[in-house]
Amino acid sequence: MADLATLDLNLLRVFDAVARERHVTRAAQRLNLSQPAVSNALARLRAALNDELFLRRPGGVEPTELALALAGPVAEVLDRLKETFAVHAPFDPATSDRVFQVALSEYAEAVLAPTLLEHMGREAPGCLLAIRHADRTNWQSLLERGEAELAIGVLPEPPAIYTRVRLLPEGFRTLMRPGHPLATGVLDEDRLITFPHLLHSPNGSRDGALDVALAARGKRRRLGAVVAHLSAVPDILARTDMVMTLSARLARRMAEAHGLVVRESPVAIRHTRLSMIFHRRFESDSGHAWLRRLMLAVAREVPAVEAGNAPRGPDD
Repeated sequence: MADLATLDLNLLRVFDAVARERHVTRAAQRLNLSQPAVSNALARLRAALNDELFLRRPGGVEPTELALALAGPVAEVLDRLKETFAVHAPFDPATSDRVFQVALSEYAEAVLAPTLLEHMGREAPGCLLAIRHADRTNWQSLLERGEAELAIGVLPEPPAIYTRVRLLPEGFRTLMRPGHPLATGVLDEDRLITFPHLLHSPNGSRDGALDVALAARGKRRRLGAVVAHLSAVPDILARTDMVMTLSARLARRMAEAHGLVVRESPVAIRHTRLSMIFHRRFESDSGHAWLRRLMLAVAREVPAVEAGNAPRGPDD
């Protein structure tokens, strides 16, 4: 097998493309090379490593054991090099075609993405925003694996290698259908917990901010359902006697869009606050810095909702 000191490292780009695509022609297109050029590079790499690397099969190629073992480390090295070059390259949003991979909670996506994409359409029309779901259970792994450049959600304190920027302090409101018994009259804690509650929890947890506040007062609510996606919420509330306590901005949007009733929560709930978290290696990346500034500007544009009787936490 060849020594790394004598190996033409340009061949690794070809290897990486074929390993990702599992197809020589598509790898050539990915690299903007001709198919013969890619085939020639593979032949040189096979000779250097004394291994077939990729075996032909219907519809493409199949990696050998050695190729499978090399694929991860080669991809990681090339991705890190790409990140390093990007950090030091000038960024012009008007001409860039950069893909920004971000991880957002469903709430963060709902309140930030529309305005963010409106700005990007004007300032960076060639850039692409690719959003993945993030919550307390997966945000760190997404950043560690390089599957997202930043994460935004109600997230815990990160390790020291990450930078955290706080966004959007938020209060809570209670949402229900028109004609619901709680839609009029006095709404207090005891009346609130007599009806079943709808909880939005992408990771399946059965505890929300309201449960913590009620437990501190020696009370509990009864869950009627737990849903993974906010898109189901308006129809469920419209068809049942369930009520839902959720972030004030989102409650107001749902009420306006779906004709629901929104009332101030009678339970004092500690404010939540979105956090934007990213690895410190991106701090000097000019493109990443542009996106962060835009995120902060968009967060300031999001209409505020008074938090009512919700007490502020030490971080607000």
